[in-house]
Amino acid sequence: MKKLPDLEAWAIFAKVAQTGSFARTAAELSLSQATVSKAVARLEGRMNTMLFHRTSRRISLTESGQAALERAERILAEGEAVEAEMAEQSSALRGLIRISAPMSFGIERLAPLLPAFMLQHPEVALDIQFDDRHVDLVAEGFDMALRIANLEDSSLLARHLCRVRILLVGAPAYFQAHGRPRHPRELAAHQALQYSYAPGGANWRFRHAVQGEFTQAVPLRLRVNNADALTPALLAGLGVALQPEFLAWQQLQSGQLETVMDDWLVAPLALHIVAPPGRRRPARVQAFMDYLAQRFLQEPWAQPPASLATSLLAHPGI
Repeated sequence: MKKLPDLEAWAIFAKVAQTGSFARTAAELSLSQATVSKAVARLEGRMNTMLFHRTSRRISLTESGQAALERAERILAEGEAVEAEMAEQSSALRGLIRISAPMSFGIERLAPLLPAFMLQHPEVALDIQFDDRHVDLVAEGFDMALRIANLEDSSLLARHLCRVRILLVGAPAYFQAHGRPRHPRELAAHQALQYSYAPGGANWRFRHAVQGEFTQAVPLRLRVNNADALTPALLAGLGVALQPEFLAWQQLQSGQLETVMDDWLVAPLALHIVAPPGRRRPARVQAFMDYLAQRFLQEPWAQPPASLATSLLAHPGI
C-alpha cells in the first residue's frame, strides 16, 4: 500500500534549508531539535539519499537536496498560506507583512501612508526594508515590493499603478547664473547632478515631438546612489538634475525649483506593486496592496497609466 507523502517533514526540510541550521529551525517552529533531525532523517530514509552535507560547523544541501528544495518550499509556503487565510477569515486582519521599497520614494511617499493603515488594522505588523536595489522577493522572504521602473519580463506578478514623469529641474538662482538650456546639446555646458542608478548614466536621453531623440553626455558635478541626496545641491544652485516628479513636487510648487526644456521629454517610469508568483497572498497582504493602490492613485504627481482599467484587470487579485 502506497504511503502518503510526509508533508510535515518536507516543510521542515525546506525550513532547515532556509535557516541553514537545525537548531534555528527548531526554535522558529517551536519544535525540539531532535524532532527536526528525525524529520529530515525520515525523508532521507524514504528517498534513500542524503539531503544535507553535515559537518560540526555547518550544513549544506546535497545535489538531491537542491533538486527537491523548490517543491518543498512550495509545500511550506502553501501550508503557511492556507493556515493564515483560514485564521483571517474568522478574525480581523493580523500577522506580519514584509515589504521592500525604494529608499527615497519609501521615506517620502510610502511612510506617510502607514499610520492610517496601522490604525485601521492594529493586529497587522509591517516590516519594511528601504533599499534601491531590486531584492529577490522569493529568496529574501518578502510579501511584496514597490518598484519604480519599466519592468522587464519577469515571473513576478505586477500591478501597474501610475506613471512617474522624469523632469529636468534646477533652482531659479542657478538658471539666472548659467542660463536656461533649451536644447539637450546645451547641457554640455552645465553642471549635472546624477542619480547613480538612472538608466543611461551620464548620457541623458530626451525626445522631442518634432525633432525626435537626442542623447547628450553631461559633466557630472555630483553623483549619489540616493536621489533624495541631490535636493540640497539643487536648492543651493549647484546644478541641474533629472528627478522623478514625486521627489521634486513640493519644491516645484513652492518655486524653489523650476523645470526647463519642457518640450524635451524623458521616458517616464512607472510605479508597480510586485509580488512573488504562484502564491496565495494572505488577506492582510492583499488589503495592504489595495490600500496603497488607492492612496497612490490620489497623489497629485501620479500620472494615470495609458489604460487604467486594462492595467487593473490584467492582474486580478494583485
